[in-house]
Amino acid sequence: MQQFKCSDVKILQKETAYQGFFKINKYTLQHKMFNGEQTRTLYRECFERGHAVGVLAYDPWYDKVVLLEQFRIGAYVNENEHQTHNSPWLLEIIAGIVERGESQEEVAHREAAEEAGCQLLALEPIGDFLSSPGGTSETTQLYCACVNSEGIGGIHGLEEEGEDIRVWLVDYSEVVQWLKEGRLNNASAMIAVQWLMLNYQDIRDKWMKER
Repeated sequence: MQQFKCSDVKILQKETAYQGFFKINKYTLQHKMFNGEQTRTLYRECFERGHAVGVLAYDPWYDKVVLLEQFRIGAYVNENEHQTHNSPWLLEIIAGIVERGESQEEVAHREAAEEAGCQLLALEPIGDFLSSPGGTSETTQLYCACVNSEGIGGIHGLEEEGEDIRVWLVDYSEVVQWLKEGRLNNASAMIAVQWLMLNYQDIRDKWMKER
């Protein structure tokens, strides 16, 4: 169905508009159109922040989900500007950026230890998605992970990164209700929980059988 590829885009110029912890590249380009013609010259900026991994940690024996609560500047700016009275402290899944030389699985295990103090017993790939393709190249690879939830909780995160993360252990049924109520309002958590809802019995049977 999709008829166009990268070769149907002509990059006329690429320049770095900003370079800090993240980078913004500015592109001058043209691309083919569905009517067979070429676009006029377009200017697009792309936020380059690397690629991420997200992990929905689930305990099939106690039917519990691990969620994280932490402050997010993007949520603060949005809530403050629009006065929606929602909190900029979001309920999220375990997540982190892939560092040079790391595999996605290695990131999943590292972030689980740093952010939630838990060990992942098994990883089930959910899939990857483009976070916001209109303005960034970032992708997020999602996993569902099997954990033993005994002793999980408390405050975690790396002090040198300014992290202050509260770990919640929540009944699966309550997490589903939170999703329906809109309390889970970030893409990684919403996608991962919906995946677990679709695969709930199969993943429970698989992991409980393997123990």
